[in-house]
Amino acid sequence: MQYIRHLVSGSLVFLLYLFSFPLHLAAAETGEYIAIRKEGSGKITLVLNKPDAFAKEDSGLGQSLDTIMRDGLDFTGLFTMISPPLNVKGSSDGKSAAINFGALNSVGAEVYAGGVVSKKSGKVTLDMEVYETSEAKSIFRKTYTGGEGQLRLMGHAFCADLVELLTGKKSVFGSKIVFVSSKTGFKEIYQCDFDGQGVEQLTNSHSISLTPALSPDGNYLAYTDFTSGRPALYIRKMSDKKSVMVSKSGVSIDPGWRNNSEVATILSYEGDQEIYLVKLDGSVLRRVTNSNGIDVSPSFSPDGSKMAFVSARNGQPQIFIEDLQTGETKRLTFSGRYNTQPSWSPAGDKIAYSTWENGGEINIFTINADGSGLMQLTGKSGENESPSWSPDSEMIVFSSSRDGKKMLYVMSSTGENQRRLLQIEGEQMQPSWSLFR
Repeated sequence: MQYIRHLVSGSLVFLLYLFSFPLHLAAAETGEYIAIRKEGSGKITLVLNKPDAFAKEDSGLGQSLDTIMRDGLDFTGLFTMISPPLNVKGSSDGKSAAINFGALNSVGAEVYAGGVVSKKSGKVTLDMEVYETSEAKSIFRKTYTGGEGQLRLMGHAFCADLVELLTGKKSVFGSKIVFVSSKTGFKEIYQCDFDGQGVEQLTNSHSISLTPALSPDGNYLAYTDFTSGRPALYIRKMSDKKSVMVSKSGVSIDPGWRNNSEVATILSYEGDQEIYLVKLDGSVLRRVTNSNGIDVSPSFSPDGSKMAFVSARNGQPQIFIEDLQTGETKRLTFSGRYNTQPSWSPAGDKIAYSTWENGGEINIFTINADGSGLMQLTGKSGENESPSWSPDSEMIVFSSSRDGKKMLYVMSSTGENQRRLLQIEGEQMQPSWSLFR
């Protein structure tokens, strides 16, 4: 266990903080989705053809959009992308009659996507169509428009529609990841796109800012800040950057959103560290936990009816689940001595968490919400912490020290395809993936 010294109400106290290992604090336009694959049956084999240019001068736009869409779809890990056969089209008019479905089926393609791009009066138009190759039929068609500086948004809008069309799930496109970085020499809160692009600094406290969490709709950011001399919870409205502080004595740390208007945090003004629900104006709504052990790290089921959290009520920190209607609490984890940082998947079926293992390694596990199906996702790679789910529950972002200092990584929900997310200076930690897009 680590202890951190804080000056609170004029007294020097030791605060047991989070039992920390290092400190942490769509679909198709018809509204239907096409069942191209069965659940768990593997990746979708996709042929993505570069959009044809309506005019010769539009060829650069087609190449840029092809790169954007290809990189985006590859990032999801949902697709096996194969090159178009040389004879995939008999002409370049974008009509279905010109598509050689026999050639597509011969290379094992399940889905084919292609289109036409044009520009007129500074406005770019992208017409995309998607086909199911086995039936040789069109299953989706849509037009995307925007300025030449909005190609990334247009390409990702198509990617989002394609993922939801084929899987029926909310995609990662347009979602954000907030995290802590020491890039400036101070721990500040940053934000980036789902794929690590578009990094933006959100706080400039020149102090310590930790544990960022975006509300489900993305309108508010909750985080812990030490500017006042003690750890305090701030709630910031993203549109105007105005913040309120939870004004209770003691400490207020470690936020987790229940819904768009309620955020849970740890408060100590009544003595022991317990979990409370707080409103957007910083006022306390109600106390949620009440035990002899310290309770921290709230994470809620998608419907907000249950809360996963960490408690030392039985000795060592373990993960528990509380039914917020009945108050009934059950222990979830029994394997591992130090289990912390629960993150409930948006699908509602799994909870990811970090475990401090013998030998000093910290690894990420997932477990079903009923306590079954324990699975280890990381191993033999240093300290792996702060797991957070993507909106579609297909991926997890986390912090890892595997390359010497803490950086952000992403992996599939089964631990496959682990790779670094960001290429910026300093350390990065405590990521939180937004649910909105």
